Amino acid sequence: MNSFDDREKSFEKKFARDEELEFKINAKRNKYLGEWAASKLGKSNEDKVIYIQEVIKSDFAEPGDDDVFRKIQNDFKKSELNIADTEIKEQMNLLLERAKKEFL
Repeated sequence: MNSFDDREKSFEKKFARDEELEFKINAKRNKYLGEWAASKLGKSNEDKVIYIQEVIKSDFAEPGDDDVFRKIQNDFKKSELNIADTEIKEQMNLLLERAKKEFL
C-alpha cells in the first residue's frame, strides 16, 4: 500500500467519526429540546419520556433541523401555547451548544 492509499483511508475514517459525532450531538440536542418542550407542554413524567422519544425520532423525517422545529412548533400550536418561533430556534441553538460541550 502506498502513502496515498493510507491517507485516503485515514480521511475516510475521520469522516465516519465526524458523522457519528454529529449524529450523537444532534440526538442529545433533540433530547434536551424534548425535555424543554415537554415542560412547556406540562407533560407528566411518563408522558415526558414518550414525548422526548417522539422529538428524537422526528429528526429522521428529513435532513436538517426543520422537521424537529416543525414538530415542536405544531405541538405548541395544538396545545394553544403562544411560544414564538424565534424562542424555539433560540432553544435549539442553545441546546446544541450544550450538547457539543458534552462531546467535545
